Amino acid sequence: MALYTYLRIIEDHTSAMLVPLKQREVDFCISLLRSKFSVCCRIGRDLLRLLQNVAKIPEFEKLWFDILHNPQSLGPQFTGIMQLLSQRTSPKYLACRLTPDMEKKLVFLTSKVKFGQQKRYQDWFQKQYLSTPESQSLRCDLIRYICGVVHPSNDILCSDVIQRWAVIGWLLTTCTSNVAASSAKLALFYDWLVFSSPKGNIMDIEPAILVMHHSMRSHPAITATLLDFLCRIISNFYPALESQIRQGVFCSLRAILEKRVLSSLSPLFDNSKLDKELRAMIRETFSEFCTPDTPLAKEPPALIDSGQTSMQKEDDTVSSNHKEETIPEFSDDEEEEKTNCKIDERIFRPINEEEEENEGDIESYLEQIEGELKDICEQLYEQRNADAERQCELMENLCGVILEFDTFDADTAGPLAMFLCTLYKSHFTNELLPQEINEESIEDSIGKPIFVIFRNLNQENEDELCPVELLTLVCCMYEKQKQIGYHLLYFLQASKKTTENKLVVYEEVCKNTELKDLGKCLVKDFGTCQEDNVRLMCFLIPPVYANFPDATIKNIDLLNIVAGSLDPSQLQDLICEIMEGCLEMFKKESVASVLEETLGWETFEQYIVWQLLAAHEIEVDHFITVVPKLNYRDHPEALASILLMLKLERCSLDFLRPVMCRNGQNGDRFATAILCNWIIQDEQHIAEQTKTLMMRSTTANKRIRQRTNPKLQNPTPPQILAHLDALRQAAGIRQTMFFSQEPVLQGLQHIQKACSDAQKTRYSDLFALVDFIEDSSRSTRSGRGTRRSPGFTSPKSKKQVLNNENSSSESEEEEQTKPKPKKRKKSAAATGSDSD
Repeated sequence: MALYTYLRIIEDHTSAMLVPLKQREVDFCISLLRSKFSVCCRIGRDLLRLLQNVAKIPEFEKLWFDILHNPQSLGPQFTGIMQLLSQRTSPKYLACRLTPDMEKKLVFLTSKVKFGQQKRYQDWFQKQYLSTPESQSLRCDLIRYICGVVHPSNDILCSDVIQRWAVIGWLLTTCTSNVAASSAKLALFYDWLVFSSPKGNIMDIEPAILVMHHSMRSHPAITATLLDFLCRIISNFYPALESQIRQGVFCSLRAILEKRVLSSLSPLFDNSKLDKELRAMIRETFSEFCTPDTPLAKEPPALIDSGQTSMQKEDDTVSSNHKEETIPEFSDDEEEEKTNCKIDERIFRPINEEEEENEGDIESYLEQIEGELKDICEQLYEQRNADAERQCELMENLCGVILEFDTFDADTAGPLAMFLCTLYKSHFTNELLPQEINEESIEDSIGKPIFVIFRNLNQENEDELCPVELLTLVCCMYEKQKQIGYHLLYFLQASKKTTENKLVVYEEVCKNTELKDLGKCLVKDFGTCQEDNVRLMCFLIPPVYANFPDATIKNIDLLNIVAGSLDPSQLQDLICEIMEGCLEMFKKESVASVLEETLGWETFEQYIVWQLLAAHEIEVDHFITVVPKLNYRDHPEALASILLMLKLERCSLDFLRPVMCRNGQNGDRFATAILCNWIIQDEQHIAEQTKTLMMRSTTANKRIRQRTNPKLQNPTPPQILAHLDALRQAAGIRQTMFFSQEPVLQGLQHIQKACSDAQKTRYSDLFALVDFIEDSSRSTRSGRGTRRSPGFTSPKSKKQVLNNENSSSESEEEEQTKPKPKKRKKSAAATGSDSD
């Protein structure tokens, strides 16, 4: 481990002031390699990769000469570099170059963050770890770690979580040094060089091929530089082992096809976006994987600057050009493309190159349609490029024919639904919500043919809510085209129909779909809308929550989609909607359970939820029961938000109970912070409340009510003592007289009697306040007996004596004995009679 670390950091110590340190590191590594080479070989193939980076240092030049030409001098069992290359490096070595925090962030990024939401995490990571010139060499460590250590489960691979290839592609775009870029590419392909199908792990080589495949669409320069590097590394890595390296790379490509990582390599190797010279080199090097005799397609218009349209031969030059022609944020593709890139299209799965429906598909659907329906559909197909008014007229005729059917079942509706969804597929990807929202622009936005079906579906008749025939057609379209759901919601909201529930037709459609549940359909449609157009989703939130409160307010998945999609401006609009009374997203009865479900969400999503909650008129006591369940380290978002809300409230037992019921942990400042704030506002009131809790915590009653109402659960004596002891040490409490308040001291005296010896020892400083008061009380009673022995003094004269005594004592003793004279006065008044 030490050798791996020092070999890696030697190349970073290039400063003149680090020369002595660098020389000591070189001497240490050379002595270790010379004396214990057989032990050092356990590192595996990455030992050679690190030695390559320091090969120009004289001491390591000599070592390389022995490795290549006299391997036996280093160890009797060492046969040469092929022995090291064939040994896979253990993950523990690859992980040792990352700090624990860095490793934690990478694991979180590749296991929790969804596509489309990763940019802010990547920006933070780059600012924290990759912003300095010295961090250039860290990229290869991160790439080796991702390839060799981060092996996601099948569940993650099939989810919408950001994949490893996307993180590596982003790291490649952050390289600003040619040397660092070359090292990063070598780190990416290093396991390819000697890959063997029986022994090799497909997860080691999968990221590289997927980076090249997915970058081809929006970042062709990345794919080009990686393919160029792969072609050249075969012959240039070590000429003496060219055949073995070629075999390893070819085995890697065969494994990729066998495991269906990609269904074919031809779209990658024969792509027209690549430079002609590069394609020629690829066909020469990987002829086995290229389509034979494939004519080169005509080059498409340049996607990059005109001065950089050709790919340079040299790898470093390609990398340099790439820096000028790509945007630093690799994975933020959806902002760069004119067409919407759906998350589920980027899930890891075998690539199907023929997902798009073509004209042949439309014709096949037409063949399945019969009668008058087919005639109108043929006219729709012929007039597909005509003006919208003509298409809407034909669609109106189609709806009229459908309504005349005696039986219009799913068998008849299926082919028609597929035909319409395929014919008007472009309508579902265009911008739907106008930039300027007014009555005229909204009316224009629903002037497409597909909305004619919705308009006829939305017309009520005497017998039923909506026509069954059109309902069947729309349900079939809902199953075939995922954008249908939110398009229907938008049409119903935009229509001029004035009824109590404008969206009731959508509910009918949901009941007749495969999901058969309104809440699940809303989650599905909002998820699709969020991917396509967040602005439209925000437009639909108020009417959907207003019309379907039972399906939305407790819908955690729907709230997650909303919270994960909003930007600050959209959040502001929703807060205004809530405060104006147009939107309600939380109910008092269920808010506590909803908040508990959000505790595992991302930080930004949680803060969105708390901001939305703060806009509602919901008192804190409706979710204060969540406080004892929150962990100070794991749930900072919830605790910070509740803390700010409690700051505005006047303390009551309903608030103090759950605060005191928190299990005090080292570093947990929640209870201390809010108690200090309350005490500064009204310490006498807090003292009374605290005394009440201390008295109830030791009662013999088993608190039957607590079992029925969690809000009535009282804290235990250890919990109270832990919070009071932490409060005693807080800086803010020293400005108050809280621990001199009689109710607090009485409560401590009461709770002390119920404590064990261990607890008394642990909180001895806290109980010392009680002991001091008891001593003062005994001395006061003793002094009172001495004064009474010569004769009785009247209460008035007795009060004067006590005042004189108190005025001569220290200020601290005065504070602690001040309550006692009141008791003595009461006692004197009761016994001061002539008979006494």
